[in-house]
Amino acid sequence: MSEWTKKSPLEWEKYVYKEVKVLASEKKEYKGWLLTTDPVSANIVLVNFLDDGGLSVTGIMGHSVQTVEIVDEGDCRAREKLVRLFTSGDCEGYSPEDLEKRKSSLKKWLEKNHIPITEQGESQRTLCVAGVLTVDPPYCPENCSSSNEIILSRVQDLIQGHLAASQGEAESCGHTD
Repeated sequence: MSEWTKKSPLEWEKYVYKEVKVLASEKKEYKGWLLTTDPVSANIVLVNFLDDGGLSVTGIMGHSVQTVEIVDEGDCRAREKLVRLFTSGDCEGYSPEDLEKRKSSLKKWLEKNHIPITEQGESQRTLCVAGVLTVDPPYCPENCSSSNEIILSRVQDLIQGHLAASQGEAESCGHTD
């Protein structure tokens, strides 16, 4: 068992959205931006931005990972670019004012439920819960991201409850329960 697979999801979290160099079995070396690590298998997903504007996505099996070294800490622009890669255009139907109202409302709701919350990113659009979970616009349950599945599930449930309680906004996130 490698050192990588012995780490916990919280330890892996410090590598997410950073440029890393991965040494895998058979002396194979990979370099790219670490998008995520699977909490069960320790598999890594790396993204490289190509000169032609495209991107390359590489999956590395967790059991083959020997070392992971941070090459570049990145900045909030790199993080936002990575976050947007696999999110739909959910925000297109919302004005900046609507998104700000949704963010403010959700932030107040989470604070009311004693959830530590901060704003992050260059434009302060992303909410960060306890340093281990992020919520991006338009602030629906599916806009949450965390390597901690328990926290992810609980915060998504809280957000769903908030949306259901606030004038049927849940429907605007595609929920029609």
